Amino acid sequence: MSQSVLLTIARQSIQEVLQAERSIDREKLLEEYPILSEPMMTEITLYLNNEIRGNAKSSTLSRSLLEDIIHNAKIAAFQDENFNPLVTSEYLYTTIELTLFSADGPLSHKSSPILKDQ
Repeated sequence: MSQSVLLTIARQSIQEVLQAERSIDREKLLEEYPILSEPMMTEITLYLNNEIRGNAKSSTLSRSLLEDIIHNAKIAAFQDENFNPLVTSEYLYTTIELTLFSADGPLSHKSSPILKDQ
């Protein structure tokens, strides 16, 4: 499974809230990528203009990788008490960093924003 799949899940999680509709096909993802059903802790950090815009990190190993990415992406975007909830105009310029905490140590992946500043 590529890192882009994981980052796409994080991005779609935020889009689900902004667009008020469920768009993530959990069953299809779990069928295509069985590893998503494995328990794993994640951390999602959002950046806007190279500054942190939201963050959420698992504190326990209680969700599948898929559900943990979805959960933490939404928390980072809309419930980080240090920031106002993310709005669409910010989301379009937001970079998402996803860190997986595996037995081998943390693995970090970063996405590009949908739109880049001119």
